[in-house]
Amino acid sequence: MKSVQDIADEIIDREGGYVNDPDDPGGATNFGVTIHTMRRLGLDLTGDGRVTLRDVQRLSRDQARDIFIEHYFIRPRIADLPGPLQPSVFDMYVNAGGNAVRILQRLLGKMGQPVTVDGALGPQTIQAAQAAFRVGPDHLADAYGIERRNYYYHLADRRPASRKYARRRDGGKGGWIRRAEAFISPQYHLSDAEHRARVAEWG
Repeated sequence: MKSVQDIADEIIDREGGYVNDPDDPGGATNFGVTIHTMRRLGLDLTGDGRVTLRDVQRLSRDQARDIFIEHYFIRPRIADLPGPLQPSVFDMYVNAGGNAVRILQRLLGKMGQPVTVDGALGPQTIQAAQAAFRVGPDHLADAYGIERRNYYYHLADRRPASRKYARRRDGGKGGWIRRAEAFISPQYHLSDAEHRARVAEWG
């Protein structure tokens, strides 16, 4: 099983370096850490009393890794989930915050587990995840990954500006979909034709 440090490094590799995309609600990011997160944590790396784009650009890979492990893995209690779920939920928490947990909670509800969809990993959700894992240890991580992929498609349905993250210019799978499928067994990946059919209505 991979260490949390290894998983964090893989997340950083997927996120890449400094980006300031006007279509991204997260704003400027570096290694996946957003300017909003840096402001929340008070990371004034330039020492000028403000957290600006210059601070985002100055963030190091090691600092990003430490932020992810502390604030996106340990504090949200992802470490208390069944091991096979942890990498995908951790990756999604970096990408979408509490929505990563809401996706899990909705999935657990579909599986008959009593959970409240509130975006927080409390004792109820953790116990429900452990119970679901005991029933389907070989399927829970795939089921979560599929729900995550569906979340991305539905988000792009509602927000045209985000469609470029789900579909490449040539019509193939965009970064969001490839990212979700990185945590899904190959037999559950959508074919290129299935993906194109799913996004056809986007025009």
